[in-house]
Amino acid sequence: MLQGHQRPIRNFGWAFHLVSAVGAFFRANPAGMWALCCSLAILLAGLDSAVLFAQHSEPDHEAAAVGSTEHGHDHHAPTLWPDSWEGSKAGVAYSEFNHHLAGLFVLLIGFSEMAQALRSPSLSWIRMLLPASLLGMAAFLLIWSDHQAWPIGPMSFAETFWGNDHEIFQHKIYGLLALTVGLIEWFRRLDRLDHVGWLVPLPLFAMIGGLMLFTHSHGAHPAAQKIAMHHALMGTLAVSAGSSRLASAGRGVFMGWSRSRWETIWAGLILLIGLQLLVYSE
Repeated sequence: MLQGHQRPIRNFGWAFHLVSAVGAFFRANPAGMWALCCSLAILLAGLDSAVLFAQHSEPDHEAAAVGSTEHGHDHHAPTLWPDSWEGSKAGVAYSEFNHHLAGLFVLLIGFSEMAQALRSPSLSWIRMLLPASLLGMAAFLLIWSDHQAWPIGPMSFAETFWGNDHEIFQHKIYGLLALTVGLIEWFRRLDRLDHVGWLVPLPLFAMIGGLMLFTHSHGAHPAAQKIAMHHALMGTLAVSAGSSRLASAGRGVFMGWSRSRWETIWAGLILLIGLQLLVYSE
């Protein structure tokens, strides 16, 4: 990926001392910080799988009880479809808005990455669109992804992150991963992280997020099959995109293709994911 040598944010004096301190620590400990990121990704993926397994292991009567909790965030009781949030007009509108907004963030990432892959002349700040979009997406997922979850809904922090609602839990995992990778890419594109190992978290995030989409379910939803197909397609595109970005992180030619070609494929797949999110419907 074309990085350039200009540092627009630093030139305008926006790089404060905390950024310098964190960047210096990362440069001094690339192996340790990379191991920390890998451990975090594996831990989150493992927690996600554990919650899904525990949720599917619950007896039917417990699942029905969960669906009728005082919070009313029903993901498990098909008999409650007419009165539940999932599948209701308000619930569908909220979910579709979330996906469409995420699509705008992903399209910004795709356009900036395509400009870098094609080596087109552009303003130096365009390379900052990816980390800025990831951080914006992380903020939205951690705060507004679910109307009943903490911090905007009646559910507590513990119920949000350690409850039995797999959909909410996955949204928060996506948010944490986007926050972590967004910060890494921000520092990396400011030339604060120059070790080759810091190229890996971004494609790893795309691949892990894509794999998680295969288990992402809206539960008791009348359009559950359609939603599952949406997520399966996005998951396939994300895993393919992450693999392409990982291939481009190497030097020289990989499988007979140049680095720039892999970068173009990566950017193109990201654009496809963004477009799919924009047309997402339930």
